Amino acid sequence: MERSTELSGIHVPLITPFTADGEVALESLERLANELLAEGAAGLVALGTTAEAATLSAGEKASVVEVAARVCREHGAPLTIGAGNNDTAASAGELTALGAVPEAVAALTVVPYFTRPSEAGVIAHFTALAAASPVPLIVYHIPYRTGQELGVGALRRLGELPGICGVKYAAGGITGATVELMADLPDDFSVMAGDDIFLSPLLSMGAHGGILASAHLATGAFDRLVRTWHAGDAAEAGALGHRLARLSAALFAEPNPTVLKGVLHAQGRIPSAAVRLPLLPAAPESVEGALSVLDELA
Repeated sequence: MERSTELSGIHVPLITPFTADGEVALESLERLANELLAEGAAGLVALGTTAEAATLSAGEKASVVEVAARVCREHGAPLTIGAGNNDTAASAGELTALGAVPEAVAALTVVPYFTRPSEAGVIAHFTALAAASPVPLIVYHIPYRTGQELGVGALRRLGELPGICGVKYAAGGITGATVELMADLPDDFSVMAGDDIFLSPLLSMGAHGGILASAHLATGAFDRLVRTWHAGDAAEAGALGHRLARLSAALFAEPNPTVLKGVLHAQGRIPSAAVRLPLLPAAPESVEGALSVLDELA
């Protein structure tokens, strides 16, 4: 597959299913990945936050990427891989290694967390990483996790850097800064919704798609929402967006991906609802609530 910088539609950040004994369930992962692409996902993301990547060993990460790459190759779909942390040198090494994954078309790379560099430091970080990476970068902007709120000017400067193709925008809401950013985007810079509940409002403002854990469920409906907004049918898109936002809210009633895994297990799509510490499995009532909302979508 030719490596492309085009980024649009719904990309699903894959969970990592575990067996009841806590092992990675690779066969379930492969089946799930195939289902998602068959149901309308434009692409997959491996080793994102939803994958509980911080709890996976190096060997487990390699196995997850191998499975995701094989499925994307078979479907002719783009694969994005999560890579990078708050250490620029180590992040560059992770990104360089993606050269060995021909199916990877982009890397999802978080704004440095905990360290909280200045905006100039963030830009220098991504400048160095883009130069080292064999694939374009998607900046993961999620200030409520990183402690680093980037202004519109900084996001635009990042979008203008060679080797950066987009942003996973998870700013925690729609603000004046969101409106300002969407009004004047850099060329060839995709805005992908990262807060599931705000997908529809961002699409109405011109976002290109979303990287959404919720799209493990009702994948076709999320795909339809993107296409409907892009076709300009505001009435239909608005109504569908409200319904999908209710599903996303239910799935995020507890830390992601705990409720989602509970629902997927209840559907028989993964062998257990297990997560790894420090996460705990979602309460039964949270899973039942999400299942109820999902039933209403049918």
